[in-house]
Amino acid sequence: MESNLSIFTTLLTMESLDIHPSNIIPAFIFGALTYSAILFFNITELLTIAFNRKLHKPMYILLFNLPINDMMGATAFFPQLLFSILTQNRSISYTACFAEAFLIHMYGAGLNVTLVAMAYDRYIAICSPLKYNTLISANNMFKVIVMLWSLDLALIGLMLALNYRRQICSRTIVDMFCNNPSLMKLICEDTRANNYYGLFTLAFFQGVPLLIVIYTYIQILITVIYKRQSDAKSKVIQTCGTHLIVFLSFEINSLFALISHRFEAVSPNLRRAFGASVMIFPPIFNPLIYGLRMKEIRQNLIFLPKRKVSPTKHKNRR
Repeated sequence: MESNLSIFTTLLTMESLDIHPSNIIPAFIFGALTYSAILFFNITELLTIAFNRKLHKPMYILLFNLPINDMMGATAFFPQLLFSILTQNRSISYTACFAEAFLIHMYGAGLNVTLVAMAYDRYIAICSPLKYNTLISANNMFKVIVMLWSLDLALIGLMLALNYRRQICSRTIVDMFCNNPSLMKLICEDTRANNYYGLFTLAFFQGVPLLIVIYTYIQILITVIYKRQSDAKSKVIQTCGTHLIVFLSFEINSLFALISHRFEAVSPNLRRAFGASVMIFPPIFNPLIYGLRMKEIRQNLIFLPKRKVSPTKHKNRR
């Protein structure tokens, strides 16, 4: 074991990708296309909401956060990964590793709290529709977004700050990307305070959202059961069911990826698979599920020409 390495000159090494030389170019092309698709889908959703006044509503103001958050996470993950694939060099500077870890944790926590806010929006819309315009106004939604990002920044920033510029005894990041658990394993000093705070942030960003989502969906389920309109029931169940599946999938994957660092018996390949799925799938599927799949956004896509209704068709509709 190396002792007290200088953090200013240290290059860290992440886990090998174990890509056969004949698969390097196909893997790079696949990764580049995936990253390009993520940027295209999320930028399309972002611009569509930004440039259509019809979409300047509280729900879409909240939805505007998702593509920003997804692109932040993807940009923290993919460029470094693509460089590593192409050069077969898994080295990263100490400071760059912390920057990557900060953005990745911001992405994970930001996605969780945004999905919770969306669940609360659906809860008010379905269970207390008469109060919706008062509680979920554009001004209130803006305040909620500022509060969520501030909370995310403060808690994640402090978590990484506790580990920064500490004496380290290893250069190896035991994961395919930089994160707080793998950075803690480099430290020679006592990390009990860091460990306790890490568990607190894990419980806060994973446990509290789960409890809120469970409560809101139980209330939504109770409400729709007593509704007489079968069409309304099916629409609510389909919309909320999709949201719940996305939330629980991300919750389980991210929780396992973080908790697995605390158990040596967990297979590194399994940990890497769960970690990669957290970074790859949500940024691809979120703009499709919460953007292009939604009727109002699909009808106002920024890259599609506006449809004009002819006078003849308009008369026929009358």
